[in-house]
Amino acid sequence: MRRVNGTALILAALVATVGALAFPIWSYASRSGTGQANLNAGTVATQWGPLSATDRDFVVRVRLAGLWEIPAGQQAMERAPTQAVRDTGDHLVVGHMDLDQRVRTVAAKLGVELPNQPNAQQQGWLDELTAASGKDYEQKFANLLRNAHGKVFALIGQIRNTTRNSLVRELATDANQTVLDHITMLENTGDVDFDAIADEAAGTATASPTGPPPPDGQVPTTPNPAQPTGSPDATSRPSAEPTDEPGRTINTDRPAPTS
Repeated sequence: MRRVNGTALILAALVATVGALAFPIWSYASRSGTGQANLNAGTVATQWGPLSATDRDFVVRVRLAGLWEIPAGQQAMERAPTQAVRDTGDHLVVGHMDLDQRVRTVAAKLGVELPNQPNAQQQGWLDELTAASGKDYEQKFANLLRNAHGKVFALIGQIRNTTRNSLVRELATDANQTVLDHITMLENTGDVDFDAIADEAAGTATASPTGPPPPDGQVPTTPNPAQPTGSPDATSRPSAEPTDEPGRTINTDRPAPTS
């Protein structure tokens, strides 16, 4: 009897030890300070799906983008010495007026409060543009706006990938199309400093780059084109081939925003 009791005590101790070790693992996702806990804490239910704090921040950022890019575009249309910059300003105004209507509709449905003034950083960019002239103005316009669009482009991809809210997902799709059009127009001005953009991104990168080794001076062999393994009955067509035409832009035809 004593031998049985001793065995039972040993087994109980082992179970308790394993349970103590396992508890931090299975409970970690729900602990305060973890990503999952932060997601749950900031999320509210809506008829279009869960709305997270990151979703709400994105909606506000879309509104803020229009609050400084519309006046920046108007200024370019009035002051820019070259047609390329004036055309880019036109795209900024038209694109963000459309996107602003969409974001205000989404925010009203989701109960997200939107700002009515650009933030301090955006106002500083507008002040820089106002103080500049000539070629300096063109370069500031192209690089301030291209840098801002590049950063929001990455954010749009993150939101489009992770949001569980259908309205936010649709807004991200609309914003993606608008931002890509504006990036294309800004790069068509010929004034974007790609080295500066790459240097800034490298300064904030934390992971080591990966990829094929640098070229050794020899031309690598061209791989065979990718082909389907079966015989799909495909009906879609590839996108238009790139051209050297300076005014080529992204097609922005979209359905009208829903009210």
